[in-house]
Amino acid sequence: MIRCVSCGAEYDDDEVIYTCEKCGSVLELVSDIDVSKDIFEGRKDTLWKFKECIPVDESKIVSLNEGGTPFCKCDKLGEELGVNLYVKVEGSNPTGSFKDRGMTVGMTKAMELGVSTVGCASTGNTSASLAAYAARAGLRCIVFLPSGKVALGKLAQAMFHGAEVMSINGNFDEALEAMTALALEKHLYLLNSINPYRLEGQKTIGYEILRDLNWEAPDRIILPVGNAGNISAIWKGVSEFYNAGFVKDLPMMTGIQAEGACPVTNAFRKGDKRVVPVENPETIATAIRIGAPVSDIKALNAIYDSNGYSETVSDEEILDAQKLLARTEGIGVEPASAASIAGLKKLVDQGVIDKGETITCVVTGHLLKDPNTAIDACTKPTEVDADIDTLRKLLME
Repeated sequence: MIRCVSCGAEYDDDEVIYTCEKCGSVLELVSDIDVSKDIFEGRKDTLWKFKECIPVDESKIVSLNEGGTPFCKCDKLGEELGVNLYVKVEGSNPTGSFKDRGMTVGMTKAMELGVSTVGCASTGNTSASLAAYAARAGLRCIVFLPSGKVALGKLAQAMFHGAEVMSINGNFDEALEAMTALALEKHLYLLNSINPYRLEGQKTIGYEILRDLNWEAPDRIILPVGNAGNISAIWKGVSEFYNAGFVKDLPMMTGIQAEGACPVTNAFRKGDKRVVPVENPETIATAIRIGAPVSDIKALNAIYDSNGYSETVSDEEILDAQKLLARTEGIGVEPASAASIAGLKKLVDQGVIDKGETITCVVTGHLLKDPNTAIDACTKPTEVDADIDTLRKLLME
């Protein structure tokens, strides 16, 4: 069953619908978990090990073996910050970001519905994922990208997997508005996170965090917030397993935004349930450069319902955290991902996070998603002749 998060209107799960026809709000899938957690053991470690909890036809599954991502205990960084730190590395998914979780489920639903064309607007990662999964499914793929605003690695993926890429003269929010209009006219099946089936895949991050902690909830889950689907999806996942009796506690959901694109944090600071859009969002973290997030209601509900928090970080703090994670723990992430680490540092310094808390930071995309930013942040290689005496001298300096 599909239900409106605002007015509670209900719709059949075979309807092609993106927002509530009565009030215009976003929708969510409603499902009860009626299995023992033991059923998941011994299965291949992909998100489909939780297939009983994902409301699609399993005979139509389109998969690249996504999910089952690394869950790294980060002792050095955790000790530095005074917390018990784990990092969930979503950049290890097939196309290098957490978007693959939502796309495998969304594409499976597309096959179930019998559509021929899928589409999305994107800041990069969604388009890369959609293009790969559309190729896997054999469907036509249309992508709208904001002109000049997409990192090189993501653009390359979308194009190379065969998507029909259109560069829109406008920002992401304008590109999504245009793509949504075409979807409502039935020209394509929309697979942005406004599609509730996308979040059914992304909620499995929450499932895996609980499982990886031996069926214990961390005190807090920290993640970047852009279009705001992921924080609400993870909250949905941990809440479902809590309601099923698999864990005894729930984590505080903590969303981090860039200072130049922070409508969710602005709303949180005022105690509001809806955001005021940021008209011209700007940040080096292209994946979260979004001013009007479609899942704002869900995200704010997740933060409030979990007694969580939201904070902003500067681009400088993001880049510093990106280097810190790579050079301390060997985990290379794109700038948006590093927002979770930057936010952790800031909230520890502010006293919002207590010393000794068990924290899971979700890092959402691989370092190579944005190679130009990574290169620009580093010192250029030293040019030197292949002379052993010269090289020995340099090494001994």
